[in-house]
Amino acid sequence: MVTRTHPQRVALHNEIHARPPEAMGAPLAISHMVMLTTAAERDASRGHLAALLREHHLPLPGGDANHLRMDFGAFRLRWELHTEFVTWTFSRPVDVAALRGNEPPVGRDAVPRQWLDSLPGECLAAMHLWVLAGDGAPAAVAPLLREDTLVGSRVADGQARVYTDFALHADGFSRTVLLAGGDPADAEAGMSPRRLGRLVQRLLEIDTYRMAAMLGLPAARETGATLAAAEQELAALASAIRGAGREDEPQLLDRLTKLAGEIESQYAGSHARFSASTAYFELVDRRLADIREARLPGLQTIGEFIDRRLSPARATCEWTTRRQDALSQRVSRISSLLRTRVEIEQQQSTQDLLGAMNRRQQLQLRLQATVEGLSVAAITYYIVGLVSYLAKGAQAVGWPFAAESTAAAAIPVVALAVWWSLRRLHSKVFAA
Repeated sequence: MVTRTHPQRVALHNEIHARPPEAMGAPLAISHMVMLTTAAERDASRGHLAALLREHHLPLPGGDANHLRMDFGAFRLRWELHTEFVTWTFSRPVDVAALRGNEPPVGRDAVPRQWLDSLPGECLAAMHLWVLAGDGAPAAVAPLLREDTLVGSRVADGQARVYTDFALHADGFSRTVLLAGGDPADAEAGMSPRRLGRLVQRLLEIDTYRMAAMLGLPAARETGATLAAAEQELAALASAIRGAGREDEPQLLDRLTKLAGEIESQYAGSHARFSASTAYFELVDRRLADIREARLPGLQTIGEFIDRRLSPARATCEWTTRRQDALSQRVSRISSLLRTRVEIEQQQSTQDLLGAMNRRQQLQLRLQATVEGLSVAAITYYIVGLVSYLAKGAQAVGWPFAAESTAAAAIPVVALAVWWSLRRLHSKVFAA
């Protein structure tokens, strides 16, 4: 029995069931919209969704809900909250018999137009997807898609065919037609509603993640222009450092520090965008692998078309990231070299200063020795003077020598005694 449960256990366990596909059946018209949002607009999308639910007297989602599926009668809504965007998917059944050669309706036509026009955020991607029961030559494809950019393939192990032209039509939406029914030569070909729902979801995600991945391309182009200017500045600095004198180094170091700050600031501002694009490109690759494409005669597959057209954008984003890293490392190396050069020169200046101090100390010692010699003579002079006065006084009590003779005889003795005393004092002071 589990006695203690991690507070996030239920949420983490249910994450495997997040955003499950819906069971679907042909014919069906789907309109899928991807709204790029800020944090405030993502919160506003909950309120926008709640307004539609209240208008139709339907239960409201929880405050922390990040996806919702709801049947409004005339249409079904699938709402998903992502890190950077919000997706709105509207689907409705199609009466093929009533078309009489006209274009089938689109999913968004059943949604209140005023409410739809005020969706929070900016539209990043929008696609109409028609799921039709098709067999033989898809006559419904010709009036819906542009023949000059038409691509298509068999998908889901040949149980369906998908066609698209990757073009924005007059209403601002791209178009895709999914014919569920496989090859008419295969009598047992067919798709269950759940598998059809998974296939539809993957086709919508391919378009969503493709556009989200492309957000890195404008940033890469803008960053590339800035990086070119930074590389020129770095090359000029490297050339200037080679012939710079000591007085130029502080200015060069200041320029290099500012350049490093600009590069790191730009890296911090664009790294998240490039990392997100890399993740979205990988998701596109996975979704393309999931639909299991097979070639239709005379047409490019969706995977081939996307790979050919998206490869330059992906390479540009990846190259810009590597270029940023390389430039940052070069700036770091040159900064280290310049700082090492400045430190070496500072050490040399310190050594010169210490040498000058040593020379001044030696001069002071010499002056001190000179002063000591003068001090011995001065002290001897004063002491001999005292001896002379003492000898004059001693003559009155019988001192046999003259005062001048006594003073003269005392000079060597006194001088030697004074010199020895000063040397002894000098040795004790320096020994301490």
